[in-house]
Amino acid sequence: MKKAIIVLVLFLSSSFLYASIKDSNDTVFIETKITLKTKTGDIFGTLMTPEKSENIPVALIIAGSGPTDRDGNIPMMKNNSLKMLAIALSQYGIATLRFDKRGIAESRLAGKNEVDIRFEDYITDAKEWISLLNEDTRFSDVVVIGHSEGSLIGMIAATHADKFISISGAGQSADKILKEQLSGQPKEIQDASFPIIDSLKSGKTVENVNPMLYSLFRPSVQPYMISWFNYDPLNEVNRLPIPALIIQGTNDIQVSTEEATYLSKANHTAQLAIIDNMNHIFKIVEGDRQANIATYNNPTLPISDELISVIKDFIKK
Repeated sequence: MKKAIIVLVLFLSSSFLYASIKDSNDTVFIETKITLKTKTGDIFGTLMTPEKSENIPVALIIAGSGPTDRDGNIPMMKNNSLKMLAIALSQYGIATLRFDKRGIAESRLAGKNEVDIRFEDYITDAKEWISLLNEDTRFSDVVVIGHSEGSLIGMIAATHADKFISISGAGQSADKILKEQLSGQPKEIQDASFPIIDSLKSGKTVENVNPMLYSLFRPSVQPYMISWFNYDPLNEVNRLPIPALIIQGTNDIQVSTEEATYLSKANHTAQLAIIDNMNHIFKIVEGDRQANIATYNNPTLPISDELISVIKDFIKK
């Protein structure tokens, strides 16, 4: 059964803090703390640059759904996937900017009330980060890397970027994915939830929600879902005016390789890379589902070397 993103709705003026760091390979990179000012509060990010930081490409890394922070971690689970990706790219002379989404981690105070948040808020934030990077004369190209839900956000926001990379991105709109996920539930769950999804897809909220579905379709989250359902990844990737790379792991228990195929077929110029045994958080797993899930809380397990190589080659070509 295909699986993809789960519905999780949780909720240039810059300040700088420099730190020179050596990784295990003695590669020196510099971390710069950057603050993006928004009307509802500050969003905090980390710019990582190699020692040589003139005329180099920079990649904006957009995290996936839920309370995922700039390093790829969620509360009580630490894997450091996005941080590891940033460090690895710095070894090849590629700078990165990763950030805590509004309402998450250090950016929690920028979060809106749940009833007021819209999918467009995340798109707008990504566009502003891209603008900030375009204004930085150190960078030759701006690349957008979107992971999971961040793939859809990134491909919409990447209008003024030079390249786009999707990692574990869905190839179907969120309403279809949600129905697909619920198709494995008892018929009574499907009969109660599918009409709600259809109503939200048409732009209409639903007042009476079955108590057993309340956490998923509570009234305060419905406006966000309506805004999210409006975007079809196939339409968005098709209209991308820049080179695109679609990456998917074969051992991803959240997003199937079929989703990546959908995206690549919608954009015939996009490069498709399928990485054997890579899971949703870029780790190589050859064991069972339990072993796969265990990697989500293992910050010492390295990410896929092939992933790093494919991304590096695409950015630098």
